[in-house]
Amino acid sequence: MKSTGEPARLRPLALLQFLGRAMRNGWFWTGVPLMALSFYALLILLSWEPISLVIPASALSYVVGTLGAKYILGRTCERPRGGRASCWFARGVALVAAG
Repeated sequence: MKSTGEPARLRPLALLQFLGRAMRNGWFWTGVPLMALSFYALLILLSWEPISLVIPASALSYVVGTLGAKYILGRTCERPRGGRASCWFARGVALVAAG
């Protein structure tokens, strides 16, 4: 978003200019196939495992995204408010996975 900017107004011409800038961004075209890959990986996992395991386990993508932002992009990540809740959630996923 930093390189593309934001639309000045929600008018058709401004939106078309914004979409044109987004289409010329290489990261946009890198992200589209990666999102498709993520979707198809979710479908494959759903065909192998029950939904009660796959959906909570797929929430780990938020953890991976946060770690990537911290260590790859060098962003500062504050301690989450729901830290304890996240630990209990992870324990629940492990319990469902175990049996």
